Amino acid sequence: MPNHCLKLKKGMPTMLLRNVNPSLGLCNGTRIKITWLGEWVIEGKIMTGNKISKKVLIPRITMTSQQSKCLFILKRRQFPLRPCYAMTINKSQGQSLKHVGLYLPNPVFSYGQLYVATSRMTSPIGLKILIGHDEQDHESYTKNIVYYEAFNDLPQVTIK
Repeated sequence: MPNHCLKLKKGMPTMLLRNVNPSLGLCNGTRIKITWLGEWVIEGKIMTGNKISKKVLIPRITMTSQQSKCLFILKRRQFPLRPCYAMTINKSQGQSLKHVGLYLPNPVFSYGQLYVATSRMTSPIGLKILIGHDEQDHESYTKNIVYYEAFNDLPQVTIK
């Protein structure tokens, strides 16, 4: 359940938290720039994907908490949006971005995660990577996790 207080402004980048209408490109993780704020509906433009620059309307929807977290079920009508100035590597998958700032205080922990993180931008000029978290930590590399077992039993191809 998202926070009960949502502060939005015109021009702010946001991310959808639910699948509202997949045929219109309104899926979980879609980034939208707000163009107009209303009490019951928000107008915005899709920022990435094959529906880029398409104007969309986001209605307030009923959000329900999960029973496992509380002894009761909470229901609340709100916009399925969250401000989006940064996102996780998993949320960025499938998006094309002009500029990517990748912060890696620790090495990635999953197979293919570094590839996904570094392949999101349209040009390598837009990639900046910060590795380490201390001023004394000036390493210029990070680990790439590879499961070599994934390459076992692949058919051998001989090129002549």
